[in-house]
Amino acid sequence: MPAGAQTIEDPEGTILGEGRKDASEAGFRQWATGFRPRALEAGVPAAVYDRSLRGATYLPDVVARDRKQSEFTKTIWDYLDVAVSDDRVTLGQKALAANAALLDQIETQYGVEKEVVAAIWGLESAYGTYRGNTDTISALATLAYDGRRAAFFEGQLIQALKILDEGHVQPDALVGSWAGAMGHTQLMPSSWAEFAVDFNGDGHRNIWGDDPADALASTANYLAHWGWTKGQPWGLEVRLPPDFDYDQTTERVKKLVADWQAMGVRPMAGGDLPAGPQASILLPAGHTGPAFLIFPNFQVIEKYNLADAYVIGIGHLSDRLQGGPPIAATWPRQWRALTLEERKELQVMLVAQGLDTGGVDGRVGPKTIAAVKAWQKARGDVPDGYPSPDVLAALRGG
Repeated sequence: MPAGAQTIEDPEGTILGEGRKDASEAGFRQWATGFRPRALEAGVPAAVYDRSLRGATYLPDVVARDRKQSEFTKTIWDYLDVAVSDDRVTLGQKALAANAALLDQIETQYGVEKEVVAAIWGLESAYGTYRGNTDTISALATLAYDGRRAAFFEGQLIQALKILDEGHVQPDALVGSWAGAMGHTQLMPSSWAEFAVDFNGDGHRNIWGDDPADALASTANYLAHWGWTKGQPWGLEVRLPPDFDYDQTTERVKKLVADWQAMGVRPMAGGDLPAGPQASILLPAGHTGPAFLIFPNFQVIEKYNLADAYVIGIGHLSDRLQGGPPIAATWPRQWRALTLEERKELQVMLVAQGLDTGGVDGRVGPKTIAAVKAWQKARGDVPDGYPSPDVLAALRGG
């Protein structure tokens, strides 16, 4: 994922098509008729399909927001200013107190710290206060019809229809985000199918209602399934020694914690690094911003959303909910995020120098970061891989 100026987008990483140029309500109705046999073949009862799609509407607003996603960028510091604001921390501490018995039970059963579950709850729905009000069937059908990610959203629509068929939620209560994520912790229908649990024992896996029990337990179940290790940090802010080799950064470089300790890496708060397994050094804003030692739990949170900014937001909010301090190092706030076209331009210029960016798509993934590192190293710059506006300007200048 990008090392700083990130796109906060859907976690599935699905390939985008071009979308329909002739989208309309009439076209949507025609698509629904054509999709019906496939839905029925997948196990959706005809009565459920007909009733649900009859009530669904084409939502051009949803298409506009989906297409805007790939061009939406925000620096990680701007993202964290909102994601881990003082207000969100205060509200989270109140939510922890109000739901103490429930969260303690969930932590005991699933082995995921209550603050981590609460952090996801806080980022996804402001602790249940805003769970989304878009009709889920309409949103998913609209995105399936649009065609940019047809296979993904067709699958999600089929699963949402099965949720209705099984009676876990009433049709008018099946609402959520514009992209089809649902409930207190914004699960997609496929994640609901695999990980949702009936924690309060009422016979339904209800993540939509005012009672957050099923949703919070389902999220803990999700993290536990992907290997969450209780008692291990997601990561911690560290101070790097003056002679640190910045080629050793990114998630791809893993070393034993003892090896990082021997190299002079120390917690920003002082003392020694905690005991632990292999870990990596992440520089989400380059070498002039904060540095984090990240542990396997970081990759578990990535299963919820791949964006580094999101993962750090969840991890840091959970730390703050436990009484931890704000991030100590300063962010390079003089920089703005590169636009989509600028990221593509950067990739084009790196490719022209014989470096492999993994394509020219505007997505700053591991290969683009490695290419930036190689270019920086050849110039004698600090090879942190961060695609800043200064890097783009230097590339333009030859």
